[in-house]
Amino acid sequence: MSEPVPTPVPASSSLDVLTAAVEEARAAAVEVAGAEVEVGDHVGTSREAEGDPDALGEVLTHTFEAALPGYVGWHWAVTVAHVPGDAEVTVDEVVLLPGDSALLAPAWVPWHERLRPGDLSVGDVLPSTEDDPRLVPAYLAEDDAASDPAAMAVAEELGIGRERVLSVEGRLLALTRWTEGEFGSSSSMARHAPGPCGSCGFLMPLAGSLRGALGVCANAYAPADGRVVPVGYGCGAHSQATLEVQDGPPAEIVTSSRYDTNQYDQL
Repeated sequence: MSEPVPTPVPASSSLDVLTAAVEEARAAAVEVAGAEVEVGDHVGTSREAEGDPDALGEVLTHTFEAALPGYVGWHWAVTVAHVPGDAEVTVDEVVLLPGDSALLAPAWVPWHERLRPGDLSVGDVLPSTEDDPRLVPAYLAEDDAASDPAAMAVAEELGIGRERVLSVEGRLLALTRWTEGEFGSSSSMARHAPGPCGSCGFLMPLAGSLRGALGVCANAYAPADGRVVPVGYGCGAHSQATLEVQDGPPAEIVTSSRYDTNQYDQL
């Protein structure tokens, strides 16, 4: 017994055939989802305009609500196609797509851009990238940290000098970060200080091109002791801070108790 021959479908009705193929599209979505309950109501269709419908056939996408836990605002998109003269509908692809109100993961960011100051802990290794703009090859820039030119020359001759050093951009980034930080020139402590660190005897200036802008505080009583501070920072422990002597009679010395202890309560 021979198999029945499918009845040819006119090309003009291909779009109608695809529009009516809701159940075929739903079955394909259920197969991919793995459970019928995860495919919701039929939302609508959208026509794919690529190609020549008369020669290549029609392509239509059916949309169903996604009922998966955690996928609020997502939908199933089932793309079906129909060749002119064919009686069957072909499923091209089934995908789960986010809608306008879907909750999406943040855009992927390279690891070296996700790190923040303070993220590095004991045992962690933070390699620098080859294109790090903060660093340049040592032969392209002067070693800004070299305080002894003779020692630097010997190190370069023996090949033990630093391979990369801070670039101009790297120095400016550090200067901006420290100037705008907790011990910056605009901090509350600096605004109420009797003088800036630039005129303080406890400031140890840094070597190199940033000598006139940065230094290390060496005052054990200062809140920035041992920290790099800009010359515009300041605190109450400034080396030139003095106590002003008030003119006039000395303040009255109170020798009696500030509380009345002549009477007491009997318990």
